[in-house]
Amino acid sequence: MMQVQRLWRYFLAVSISTITLSSSALAAEQVILKYGVLRESISVGDLTAFADKGEISPALQAHLRLSKQDPQAVRRSLTRPVTINPILLDRVLNSPIGSVLLDPLSQAIRTPKGGADRKALRSALILSASGDSKLSILEVVQKYPTQEVMLDGDRLVDAYKRLSELADRLQNPLGKIFFKQ
Repeated sequence: MMQVQRLWRYFLAVSISTITLSSSALAAEQVILKYGVLRESISVGDLTAFADKGEISPALQAHLRLSKQDPQAVRRSLTRPVTINPILLDRVLNSPIGSVLLDPLSQAIRTPKGGADRKALRSALILSASGDSKLSILEVVQKYPTQEVMLDGDRLVDAYKRLSELADRLQNPLGKIFFKQ
């Protein structure tokens, strides 16, 4: 049993390393930020500067003003961290229940054309949590393995709540038993 656990951990480490190396060449460069019918394409760098430092580009500022969004609330939604065990996260997302968990999240964070949303989101979530056992919506966007990612601003708060609930469930002793480490 101990040998199987070691092999599983080795496999997981190799998998995460492979994903990390392959996704570093392909990561989101543009974010299509959507609020209602309004859409604005901004660079991931501009979104990161806004979220991390409060530096807002003219295009993003106009978009948030037109969509009647509070910039500080948007920043909080993007940067609020969720602490989650990356090994358990990987196991849950790659289990049959993973699709059920990913589908609502992929309504908020997805490819612009709607292809391979589950796989891309699964990869971005696992990569985001792998370094420090924390993830945020911004980190998921940064790790998204396509050049463009659609971020539905109207669903940001719900996406955060779902991620937070998942993290809480995995911290629960039953979650740890069901998805043994």
